Amino acid sequence: MELKFKVSTRISKPVEEVFEAVADPKKLSGYFTTGGANGRLEAGTVVTWDFADFPGAFPVEVVEVEKNRKIVLRWDATEGNAAEQGPENVAPADYKTTVTMTFEPLEDGRTLVTIAEEGWRETKGGLEASYGNCQGWSQMLCALKAYVEYGINLREGMYK
Repeated sequence: MELKFKVSTRISKPVEEVFEAVADPKKLSGYFTTGGANGRLEAGTVVTWDFADFPGAFPVEVVEVEKNRKIVLRWDATEGNAAEQGPENVAPADYKTTVTMTFEPLEDGRTLVTIAEEGWRETKGGLEASYGNCQGWSQMLCALKAYVEYGINLREGMYK
């Protein structure tokens, strides 16, 4: 069984605004990367993301960017579920997973954002990590919607 998932939501803002809320590190830090984001998402770069709930800056390879359409990232895989076991008990793995974000303008002016991640090894730890990341990306979409539509940071104070 291939370990992968896809989550999506509709955001009541134009695609340009939603895309920028992800690509711009200052905006991304306003609702998702609670420890900060360093670097704009541009193809061929490596940026860092830091999270209060999973401390330590993560290098994120930006593989592909199509403005207002798609962002493809690669980052180090882990094995285990930080939400259940605590970040200190999650093992780094010697491979990467791929995250693909798509941004689709809808006829009513909203934007459909879809995030897919794939590439875990078919192990118990890989399965647990995929579930944890699915939870994290689902939270990211909820936080993105609240931030872009209402200026609210849902993750503020959530982990500290």
